[in-house]
Amino acid sequence: MSRFPALRMRRMRENPTLRNMLAEVTVEPRHLILPIFVCPGEGVSSPIASMPGVSHWSVGRLPEVVEPAAEAGVKAFLFFGLPTYKDPDGTSAFDPEQPVQRALRFLSERYPDIFLIADTCMCEYTSHGHCGHLSPSGSVDNDATLGLLSKAAVSQARAGAHMVAPSDMMDGRVAAIRAALDAEGFSSVGIISYAAKLASAFYGPFRDAAGSAPQFGDRRGYQLPPSNPKEIIRDALMDVDEGADMLIVKPAGPCLDIASKLSARTDLPLIGYMVSGEYMMMRSAISQGALDGDRALVEYHTSIRRAGCGLVITYFATELARLLA
Repeated sequence: MSRFPALRMRRMRENPTLRNMLAEVTVEPRHLILPIFVCPGEGVSSPIASMPGVSHWSVGRLPEVVEPAAEAGVKAFLFFGLPTYKDPDGTSAFDPEQPVQRALRFLSERYPDIFLIADTCMCEYTSHGHCGHLSPSGSVDNDATLGLLSKAAVSQARAGAHMVAPSDMMDGRVAAIRAALDAEGFSSVGIISYAAKLASAFYGPFRDAAGSAPQFGDRRGYQLPPSNPKEIIRDALMDVDEGADMLIVKPAGPCLDIASKLSARTDLPLIGYMVSGEYMMMRSAISQGALDGDRALVEYHTSIRRAGCGLVITYFATELARLLA
């Protein structure tokens, strides 16, 4: 018998079947959530220039993206919407005839076994592109925004969302949304809080895809500074206290340390969001032959899971699920 345990393990890892059996952290299709951009119109499937491989979909064509994902084992979907109109208070966010609400009704009727999550924010719906109601000074009014978010969440729940995901980063939004959902009879609808959402440079392609770039200034006043890990953890734990059911860490790759620390502080499920900038870095490197695509996708998503995230939101969900199968 070898005196070196590492050598014994090395011999065992030479067998691929045993290597897989011994894997401490795995990525499976059930761990993946696919984001989808829903747009107005009929018969629309329009590639997004800033995110090759991702498209805008009108409601009637959603089966073309949902069914292949579900067949590959992806059962959860996160919806973002391009509204037909915008105004200063983003009232289209709670208009029942806007694309997200129509998509939720359409899919819940046709696919009862899939899980529907609605992104709950105002930036896609406001004419100024910020995540809430603006005060006369031009800054976001936190308290005035809570009512708008609550209306949006109730509208999404009424349309068929199983969970709502507030991504605005207003203080007190989880408690306000929970109270509004309960008051309207939607106590079974959960809240996935974007609890650790950093003011990141990695959101650029998404903002182009969602038409949500701010018309002036930036969002550093209400998103979290990447340089302050203690503040990030403290802010996330406030959402736990307010009644969040799951927490999102975003962007996932640059926040592996945050996910690890947060997983040690709460028993709530964590979700890592591999955001548009991470997607594009990976997509570009793979398309140029700089990375072995199959291995890189598995390794990157495994690192997110290894850091403590039970689930991963990723634009690669369908592609990765097929690869894993």
